[in-house]
Amino acid sequence: MAQPSTRAELINYCKRQLGAPVLEINIADEQVEDLVDDALQYFHERHYDGVLQTFLKYKITQGDIDRGRTRGGSNDPVGIVTTTAESTIDGSSVTFSFEENSNYLQIPPAVIGINKIFRFDGSNTATSNMFSVKYQLFLNDMYYFGSTEILQYAMTKTYLEDLDFALSTEKQIRFNQRQDRLYLDIDWESVSVDDYIILDCYRLIDPNDYSRVYNDFFVKKYLTALMKKQWGQNLIKFQGVKLPGGVELNGRQLYDDAEKELDLIREQMSNTYELPPFDMIG
Repeated sequence: MAQPSTRAELINYCKRQLGAPVLEINIADEQVEDLVDDALQYFHERHYDGVLQTFLKYKITQGDIDRGRTRGGSNDPVGIVTTTAESTIDGSSVTFSFEENSNYLQIPPAVIGINKIFRFDGSNTATSNMFSVKYQLFLNDMYYFGSTEILQYAMTKTYLEDLDFALSTEKQIRFNQRQDRLYLDIDWESVSVDDYIILDCYRLIDPNDYSRVYNDFFVKKYLTALMKKQWGQNLIKFQGVKLPGGVELNGRQLYDDAEKELDLIREQMSNTYELPPFDMIG
């Protein structure tokens, strides 16, 4: 099937590209499964079509608060973990102990990047509650349709946003996809149970939910090259062995050809499909 929609159809497609069923593709099923996983991982981590920017909502639990909050003066502080590490200095083994806040939220493995979190508390004095600047300003100036110029209204909204930015600092976060943890460097004393946070993040496009991933041109091409390389690697040990009729297996040539194809595909990924890095100033 030229347009695979399942994992098995993708594998059969790539084998046909390598010559099956005319030729016997000397790759074990376990090897093929590993290569499919490798191809999908590369697609998800490097291809702009492999991820989706989305927003996830999370409700704060008491366990999250206990893990991130510390009890001042206590001998058994909540939210503090001790990490030990050993190192060799001048031939002697030295053990170091570090203390770190466990102020993190567990993140699903499908999330590979987090841009920011949106404010979740009501401490914004510029725009929150009936005693805020925003409420009083709109109450006294009686903003409604037709009562004022739209330019004045826009300027007022911009001014309130500037107040919000100056008075309310952004929440500082740290995230690494290999940990599956989102560290929130915030004042956990100000957080309450059942508060919500919104994560602006990137998550993988699961091919089990979106089967068109299996039909992606890059995935098909990249997986075929990976299987060709594995095929050549399996045949290298038979280099020089002649089959009946004088045919000689040339696994080294298959391997080298696949390496060249993979280099071209990865270069094309960097130049065409991969999002450019953001400029860094500083």
